[in-house]
Amino acid sequence: MRALLRCRTSKFEHGSPFLAGFRTIVTTCRAVVLPHFGGPEVLQLRPDVEVPSLKPDEVLVRARAVSINPLDTRMRSGYGRSIFEPLLPVILGRDISGEVAAVGSSVRSVSVGEEVFGALHPTAVRGTYADYAILSADELSAKPGSFTHVEASAIPFAALTAWRALKSTARIKEGQRVLVIGGGGAVGYAAVQISVASGCHVATTCGSQSIDKLLAAGAEQAVDYTTEGIEFTLKGKFDAVLDTIGVPDTERIGIHLLNRGGHYMTLQGEAASLTDRYGLVLGLPIATSILLQKQLQYRCSHGIEYWWTYMRADSEGLDEIRRLCEAGKLKIPVEKTFPITQVREAHEAKDKNIIPGKVVLELD
Repeated sequence: MRALLRCRTSKFEHGSPFLAGFRTIVTTCRAVVLPHFGGPEVLQLRPDVEVPSLKPDEVLVRARAVSINPLDTRMRSGYGRSIFEPLLPVILGRDISGEVAAVGSSVRSVSVGEEVFGALHPTAVRGTYADYAILSADELSAKPGSFTHVEASAIPFAALTAWRALKSTARIKEGQRVLVIGGGGAVGYAAVQISVASGCHVATTCGSQSIDKLLAAGAEQAVDYTTEGIEFTLKGKFDAVLDTIGVPDTERIGIHLLNRGGHYMTLQGEAASLTDRYGLVLGLPIATSILLQKQLQYRCSHGIEYWWTYMRADSEGLDEIRRLCEAGKLKIPVEKTFPITQVREAHEAKDKNIIPGKVVLELD
């Protein structure tokens, strides 16, 4: 009954998909709640947050580790306000590693007791900063066997973001040249490793502290953007550019360095910021118009494809990511862990860039 510690339970009828053999389900659990936007001090660890009933395609996961992504700290500060403010309080968190506690009636891909890892989509309201999180079956895969829960929790959201850009959008192939602008962060580092594993020739930009790490990961060239002129130092043209920084200067450089027919993909699309500024009714059409204008502009002027990219669930992609992890071809180092009870301290450390690397929250 270890999985039910600190959680209220209720009886459930024989034959349900929930916790086979225990005849109980989780009804409430600890969770980190965001009641309103602000600094780390607004986060509240509550002991009895409701756990909703599972839908047929959903899985209840007993969390053991959840990583902190930039999206989490930005959401806490008000990013995505137009979407999330009417839904407050919400639970932050996207990544998770843990054990399956229960499955919906149509789930066949995972089973109770199995160790899994995965990530929720960016607009999920009930996140993973909780003893029990709910994900759809296609947002989960078996945890890499050689990884701890802490190590596994650092992978899915960042790797799936890179995977969607490189494999689903650009469809990179062996022998192509890939440029990752901002390879020192989790998404950039995952992108370098995925590109190398795909047989591509990879160049990247980063700070001086990340050069050795990225060269060791297989990048053929790592340019320190703080001391070198990127467009003058990088050699040749590229078939795909993933820009994790997404400011006007990196967009200009990335597009200039693309071959005709290449793909430029930025993580810093304007949809969320425009909907926050103008509301959903006006903001989304404005964002769509801007994206279409840029796509047409760059297609005509440079012969390239322009995309705003973001993470979305991809069960086949997550399975491939797991295989890369197990083969030793993909890993995102964890710099520090905090217990979930110190979530405010963890967010403060990320806000102040005291810990530039990956931070993971552990749940006992």
